Amino acid sequence: QVQLVESGGGLVRPGGSLRLSCTASGFSLEAYALAWFRQAPGKEPEGVASISTSGAATKYCDSVKGRFTISRDNAKSTVFLQMKSLNPEDTAIYFCAVGVHFGDWAGLESYEYDHWGQGTQVTVSE
Repeated sequence: QVQLVESGGGLVRPGGSLRLSCTASGFSLEAYALAWFRQAPGKEPEGVASISTSGAATKYCDSVKGRFTISRDNAKSTVFLQMKSLNPEDTAIYFCAVGVHFGDWAGLESYEYDHWGQGTQVTVSE
């Protein structure tokens, strides 16, 4: 059974950091492009960061550039999202997603991904 499980969310103060993890079971991540999306209450889902199958290419939405870093560890079937300088606008449920795309492709559109995790809540507040 294909499953993606996110972890690492929580409550953090503005300016703080969190590291999200997403681990796959039932399949290997090495053949997939990977991404993190988020959805805040009352808002549409937003692509946050993606990393290509090769690992050589990454893509970020403008609001997180310079603050978030996506990485992957194929041996552990895990994708990470390191988040720094968090602000209340980062509050959302964060989801990982995988899609079959080869080489250096990295995208942030939800329709480009095939499997999704259940999400982990990130809350940035005093």
